[in-house]
Amino acid sequence: MPQLLVREIEPAIVRKLRSQAASMGISVEEAHRRLLRSTLLGDVPGPREGLVAYLRSAPPGDGIDFPRSKGLPRPVDL
Repeated sequence: MPQLLVREIEPAIVRKLRSQAASMGISVEEAHRRLLRSTLLGDVPGPREGLVAYLRSAPPGDGIDFPRSKGLPRPVDL
């Protein structure tokens, strides 16, 4: 598979790419590939692929706790 080497990239761009990659749980190299793919081919993962594929593409939420309300069930007025 072909490779690209990009030189003299501004430090702010590198920091932003690293930050985005970390937030998605992927490598910087994969984030770069996805950015090029979406920009040049318009192949952006998202709801167009279907909800299940979109949700499966989300990074894992290991270690994330969502607090539960202790007041459940609560009465509902209809």
